[in-house]
Amino acid sequence: MTTVFKVQGASKRFGGLQALTDVSMSINQGQVYGLIGPNGAGKTTFFNVITGLYTPDGGHFELGGAPYTPSTVHEVAKAGIARTFQNIRLFAEMTALENVMVGRHVRSGSGLLGAIFRTSAFKQEEAAIAQRAQELLDYVGIGKYAEFKARTLSYGDQRRLEIARALATDPKLIALDEPAAGMNATEKVVLRELIDRIRKDGRTILLIEHDVKLVMGLCDRVTVLDYGKQIAEGTPAEVQKNEKVIEAYLGAGGH
Repeated sequence: MTTVFKVQGASKRFGGLQALTDVSMSINQGQVYGLIGPNGAGKTTFFNVITGLYTPDGGHFELGGAPYTPSTVHEVAKAGIARTFQNIRLFAEMTALENVMVGRHVRSGSGLLGAIFRTSAFKQEEAAIAQRAQELLDYVGIGKYAEFKARTLSYGDQRRLEIARALATDPKLIALDEPAAGMNATEKVVLRELIDRIRKDGRTILLIEHDVKLVMGLCDRVTVLDYGKQIAEGTPAEVQKNEKVIEAYLGAGGH
């Protein structure tokens, strides 16, 4: 099985706080890989490290079998990692279609001069980008809202729009940060079906999620963090039986 993303010994410190300590994982093609833990466990810090928002203090990273150095967000997207955020980050006044087109421009080739002079090659590429953006909106189930401004969409549809924009970059790895946060039960069912569809189409997903039931029912493998340290890794069944997990997370109340 092909390994898409591999991390060995990721570490990050903020002043006197050791936010991540020697975190490692290996994610294979077509897997949904879960990252869970109590609030403050280091999950979002890990996401921010691998997607270029934070510079790691240590660790070795590989993406698609080649060494990978998390740098700027734009370079990370070009390298092949796309992410969503716990707090939705869409261009509110742009249409759903335009939001997805922005993501697709990471893979565009016309350049600044083509855009300025509106060359025929630029126009052809823009048409192709718009077509692909519409296909992705259809794929996530909100194609009929293509011309709606992002801010007018329902909460669940905005989440799906973020995923469509992430898919537009043709990523090797899709990193979803709390995609079910704030969703009602019906929206969560739709989200789970979408993530499952993405997996069946051969995409690879790294998922942070507080909804343990969703994680355990959807993920192929799971890593559990507590105070920035990796306390368990394995299948959902293995992780749920781990005494450290029961004590530090599942037994923390409310999960």
